[in-house]
Amino acid sequence: MRSITPGLVLAAACAIATAQAEEAPLRVGSKRFTESYILGELAVQSVRAAGGEATHRPGLGNTAILVQALANGSIDAYPEYTGTILREVLKTDENLAIDVLNERLRALGFAASVPLGFANGYAIGLRRDYATGRGIRKISDLARHPEVRLGLSHEFLGRRDGWPGLKSAYGLPQPDPRGLDHGLAYEALASAQVDAIDLYSTDAKIERYSIAVLEDDRDYFPRYDALFLHRIDTPGLHPRAWAAIRALEGRIDAPAMIRMNARAEIDKRDFASVAAEFLGTRPAGAMRSLREAVFAPDFARLLAEHAALVFGSLAAAVAVGVPLGVVAARFRIVAQPVLVATGLVQTIPALAMLAFLIPLTGAIGVWPATIALFLYALLPIVRNTHAGLLGVPAGIREAARALGLGARATLAYIELPLAAATILAGVKTAAVISVGTATIAAFIGAGGFGERIAQGLALNDNVMLLAGALPAAGFALVVHGLFETLERTLPFRAK
Repeated sequence: MRSITPGLVLAAACAIATAQAEEAPLRVGSKRFTESYILGELAVQSVRAAGGEATHRPGLGNTAILVQALANGSIDAYPEYTGTILREVLKTDENLAIDVLNERLRALGFAASVPLGFANGYAIGLRRDYATGRGIRKISDLARHPEVRLGLSHEFLGRRDGWPGLKSAYGLPQPDPRGLDHGLAYEALASAQVDAIDLYSTDAKIERYSIAVLEDDRDYFPRYDALFLHRIDTPGLHPRAWAAIRALEGRIDAPAMIRMNARAEIDKRDFASVAAEFLGTRPAGAMRSLREAVFAPDFARLLAEHAALVFGSLAAAVAVGVPLGVVAARFRIVAQPVLVATGLVQTIPALAMLAFLIPLTGAIGVWPATIALFLYALLPIVRNTHAGLLGVPAGIREAARALGLGARATLAYIELPLAAATILAGVKTAAVISVGTATIAAFIGAGGFGERIAQGLALNDNVMLLAGALPAAGFALVVHGLFETLERTLPFRAK
């Protein structure tokens, strides 16, 4: 019998490690607009059709969040555009060929590849009748019409290739534009709430809403060829999955992308079905009713994710908030600093908090979302603990001391039981607030019912919005009911 040498053991271990690395699911991210959702689904479904494993983390937010997620390993690749890479990732105003672009990206540990076959550039659009009546055909014409009201997407307002540079390049006199979600901008334009919006050249609603796309007569915008931005090691770590994604190269022209966007935005088909229809794996499903949308196959997963976020953060908030409330009640000198600090957290907008925690934690998804929910839950728990303990009559404390009870025993056996009803009310308030706030966590890939709300906003789809909002509201009512039952059944309930 042949003996097993250390070399054979090492070779076998390397082979197993390589096989495991190849089998690791490819994690694909996407931004929070229709086309990015669809391209993310196309990548994932292509991998699965080839027998590989892939997961989609949809609607993660803007370019900065996706690049951060790529850098810290939360995702392996996501659909992007050459112009965005140049301006937002490399921070350059040059127009570089793909090989030079990749040389620059190498220093960041990234690469751009798999050109899909179409370009989707930024443009400025006006209602056709409005533009015709004022003789506006080019972006430079806007300089003669300071009355034009601009409604621009939030990302465009802050991008290097967005509003600040556009205003400077064309000398535009318009005041600061109104910030709009891209999914709502067309409806705002159609209802004359704004006169001009930024749009993508492959948007399906351009023709439907009879929009005049202005000529970029000074060539301000770079070319935005669609491809995938990924870490340099992604193709090597996921060879089977990446081979499937490479098969998409050159397969999608602009008309095909516009049709897919239309299937989602106008026909109200879900992103997965639109991608499957293009790949020929199955026809796109029919428009769903509200009931079907609410109880779709992802309902159990979203509920579990939402519950984990709420109860995980709530448990941590109780573990920290109750002792903080006790300290604030015991030592009056620290009461105001503690209460003010927990109150100030509530003034920070949820999205700003999440954006701050992503680089701080070096991750997207569950961890920054849980920390944010924990911080927001502290105030009602700390305040109610503090108030409940201060509400214990001084005579009862004196009686406890007369019986020989020390400070700790008085707290444990007298004060906390008497304050328990007030403390539990604070925990209940924190829990119900957390259910609603947790929907924001979907914008950084933490899941939950907010995932549907984000998709509904991207599509301006009321059914999808309600499919996320109604279960979240129902979950809040269930949580409230559970705490009401607990208050009635526990021995410290108020008489």
